[in-house]
Amino acid sequence: MLNHTMDQIAGLKLHGLQTALNEQMDQPGNYSNLSFEERLAHLVDREVTERRNQKIKRLLGLSRLKYKQAYVEDIEYHERRNLHRSQVQSLLQNQWINQKQNVIITGPTGTGKTWLACALAVNAITSEYSASYMRIAHLLSEIMLVRAEGSYLKWLKKISRYSLVILDDLGLSSLTISQAQELLEVIEERQGSGSCIITSQLPVKEWYSYFKNPTVADAIMDRLVHNAYRINLQGDSMRKVKNKVVAQNEPKVD
Repeated sequence: MLNHTMDQIAGLKLHGLQTALNEQMDQPGNYSNLSFEERLAHLVDREVTERRNQKIKRLLGLSRLKYKQAYVEDIEYHERRNLHRSQVQSLLQNQWINQKQNVIITGPTGTGKTWLACALAVNAITSEYSASYMRIAHLLSEIMLVRAEGSYLKWLKKISRYSLVILDDLGLSSLTISQAQELLEVIEERQGSGSCIITSQLPVKEWYSYFKNPTVADAIMDRLVHNAYRINLQGDSMRKVKNKVVAQNEPKVD
């Protein structure tokens, strides 16, 4: 009877419950003081936890994040970075995602824009929000590909389903008018259905001229900027700072 029950549990893929049940059977003394209801609750809790962990693992794998191990606990709040702990802590509550708002992270190269964007995304994923990372250049290349394959509408619908999309390196290279229109269509499709994090070396005040076409620029600015939290990172390149620290810690050779 027990073997049949265990086979049924395995067939139902209740892996967390199965593991917890095996623990209760292997270590009966640890659970002898618990009531039936308490032992059952323990089994169910383990199954719920296992399913949540598997979902987070799947979402993280699908996210294509550049930094999948960017954790909010590792964020550096140096005064010279112009990164305020109170603002970040507020964003970590994920209400901006629930309200379909955006985050714009600007600053010079090397100041940690992409890493911070990924850290916010990892935090969202651990709360079971879906996320996807795309550099602007790769996004435009992917659009060309799916249009050629005739699957653009299906692809666009898929993009709209993500709770959060990171659009990295806006302004790194110039856009043609048609590319700006493609970007607008993606942003338009996501408006009201999900949030975006946009990173850029360009200050927001320079975005209007970057898009060249005034009509497209107005539309993009209206959908991205007017509904966004802004983080303007400053200071030295984080890569240079870390390299300097490593060099200082290296033993000197006489």
